[in-house]
Amino acid sequence: RRDLIEKFDLLVDGKYPWKLRKILPVVKKAGAEAGLLTGEGALLLDPTGGLQAGCVLAPPEGDAGTGMVATNSVGVRTGNVSAGTSIFGMFVLEKELKKVYPEIDLVATPDGDAVAMVHANNCTSDINAYVNLFGEFASAIGADLTKNQLYETLFRAALEGDADCGGLLSYGYLSGEFITDCREGRPLFVRGADSRMNLANFMRMHLYSALATLRIGMDILEKEEVKIDTIYGHGGYFKTEGVGQQFLAAALRAPVSVMKTAGEGGAWGAAILAAYRLRKKPDETLQSFLTNEVFQHCESSTQTPQKENVEGFRKFMEAYAKGLPIEREAARCLREKEVGE
Repeated sequence: RRDLIEKFDLLVDGKYPWKLRKILPVVKKAGAEAGLLTGEGALLLDPTGGLQAGCVLAPPEGDAGTGMVATNSVGVRTGNVSAGTSIFGMFVLEKELKKVYPEIDLVATPDGDAVAMVHANNCTSDINAYVNLFGEFASAIGADLTKNQLYETLFRAALEGDADCGGLLSYGYLSGEFITDCREGRPLFVRGADSRMNLANFMRMHLYSALATLRIGMDILEKEEVKIDTIYGHGGYFKTEGVGQQFLAAALRAPVSVMKTAGEGGAWGAAILAAYRLRKKPDETLQSFLTNEVFQHCESSTQTPQKENVEGFRKFMEAYAKGLPIEREAARCLREKEVGE
């Protein structure tokens, strides 16, 4: 936004000996030359000498851009949801949004198309804490289960739960969430006396809760009539095949695809960008390179939203929105207790 840079320069004109554009890094698109790793730089990154000089520096830097590449979602009307410790959805826009929303970050694909990003600080951390708790219990009774077995067993149990989680509610907020106006986080589990408390509902509740803040941000994009044809999921939330994918489809009310490479993440996306920089043909777009050279034979599975799950998630979100004051009050009360001690 050169217009905004120019406005800033006018506001501070005469106060500083520089112009803003002179101190900002140069923005480069995917495929552009950005230099090579020097010998001095290689030793800074790896003092053992294992990392060699000459590595290609391939724009762009950052998880958002590399995640889009890793899921082949750089084209208009495609999107990807990265779900792990935090969660964010990236959706490539056909046109600019009509309004500015503090909840929505506007970024770009590696080759420059506009992207709306919905980001939440919390996703699977509270789930991980409960998996560890169940793991301790398993050890206490002499059951020797690996981490993968624990996650697989508990995630698959969620498929047997009630579509609305049986009236159970949780907020996996280890930190605050801007979208829900929670300045601090306190992981919280709430149920009524008549809620259906069982393992299946308990795990389903946590998996739903991990997507709830993303869903609130998506409501804004729906009002803007943003159209998305394809959504890809990647990250730890999707490791147990078909489970997180099914719940995300219900939350977004759209088909969700997960590739066999979904667990590779941003580091693999960065490597693909380096390959594009080195191997692209003249005038070959990033989208064309990804489609024809990288993902042509990549296996993927797609889950369409099930009506019962969509309705169940909607009911869960109604309770989630109503219960947000509980989360805010928990943060306030626990903070006061800590000060008192």
